Amino acid sequence: MKVEKADLEAKLREIQGAIDETATAARGTVLLAVAVVVALALFFLLGKRKGKKGSARVEVFRLA
Repeated sequence: MKVEKADLEAKLREIQGAIDETATAARGTVLLAVAVVVALALFFLLGKRKGKKGSARVEVFRLA
């Protein structure tokens, strides 16, 4: 059996097509994950800021 250049090129194009499809599908998932992480970080920082603004500071002294 002899492997021809055209056979190799066809197989490589097939593999490249599969890679492109997988990359396209994964890109949406990655973008969604990044958006969720950014949103959570934003909510955390805004909540932390609001918590500092609205809380009263109470000092407790220990009398010995």
